[in-house]
Amino acid sequence: MKKLGLLVCLSLGLTSAVFAKGDPEAGKAKSMVCAACHGNDGNSMIPMNPKIAGQHEGYLYKQLSEFKLASQTGGKEGRNNAVMNGMAAPLSDQDMKDLAAYFASQDLKAGETPEDVIEAGEQLYRGGDEERGITACIACHGPDGKGMGLAGFPVISGQHAEYTKSQLEMFKSGQRNNDHNGMMRDIAKKLTDEDINILSKYVAGLH
Repeated sequence: MKKLGLLVCLSLGLTSAVFAKGDPEAGKAKSMVCAACHGNDGNSMIPMNPKIAGQHEGYLYKQLSEFKLASQTGGKEGRNNAVMNGMAAPLSDQDMKDLAAYFASQDLKAGETPEDVIEAGEQLYRGGDEERGITACIACHGPDGKGMGLAGFPVISGQHAEYTKSQLEMFKSGQRNNDHNGMMRDIAKKLTDEDINILSKYVAGLH
């Protein structure tokens, strides 16, 4: 099951990898407006706002591009978010590449996993659930949650549990739909609310 999941992730992800190349120094100068929600170095102190420090450059560029696309299409395309659509709307392609490069160059601050979810979280993350058709998270996000940059799979370790939970819930409902070939939607719709709660807390301290 794990090997099959890995092959699926690689075969789908590599075709959608986004290769962005920006200037971290230029990105730092442009990042002041991002600090209010994400912190100066991308380590957000607000649980509902994601940590973007140390995230893969290509993934950050893809998300910014899709927020901008949503702003241009009234949310019909791209990744729709009331706040980020407006923030991304005025950005040029180079701005997005520079911002992605800057935040990717920063160090992600590790989080913690509550002891009461370690056992169940590890089982789901590393083994999935073959009976329910749930692919193990490790197949795409790796043993330490660092993802695969070239394949377009993001870093999820150290992320705020509240943010991860909200994204899994949106994938499950279909509210977020910018995942390649519906990969995350397909997995999330098979997760129970308790699964989502456990995984969100588990990956917060995974490293």
